[in-house]
Amino acid sequence: MLPDDIADEAERLTRLARAAIDSDEADAARTTRDDLLARHGYIAREREPDATLVCFPDDWVADGTVQTERIDDTDRAIERPLEAPATDEWEEVHQHNRDVAARVTERYGDSHGANAAAFSEFMSNHYAMAIEHATEAMREEFLTEYYPRNVWPTKKQRAVIEKSVDLALDLARE
Repeated sequence: MLPDDIADEAERLTRLARAAIDSDEADAARTTRDDLLARHGYIAREREPDATLVCFPDDWVADGTVQTERIDDTDRAIERPLEAPATDEWEEVHQHNRDVAARVTERYGDSHGANAAAFSEFMSNHYAMAIEHATEAMREEFLTEYYPRNVWPTKKQRAVIEKSVDLALDLARE
């Protein structure tokens, strides 16, 4: 079975590839994704009619084609939608995430609140997901990639960022 964090990373890399303007950047993201999945014995396909990432065991494939007689357990495959939700759904998610960030500010102060607001924006804009559905891989992406490059935090905010994300997740799950 493909671990959730690997599936999350494959989805993230596929979204990056699809959003890339430069074809070399798109190819690099897909190559990284394919290498990651191969280490776990999986292959990725992007199903275009419904914009879905499909990851399945490589032992199901011969000569580039899935052999149905080799499929032993369909639960071993994963499917992830790649298209963003409808605008009204995004607005709902965005408002929910902003409300969580406001509650963090109210309970824990401005530094945690500003960090929670940045996490809220990240989850809304990059994944169109409610904060409480963030995976460990998404949390790490925020902390290691998004936050250092896109947020202009104070020293105090930087010092408490991990705690701020934990507080936002805890409040969102209440």
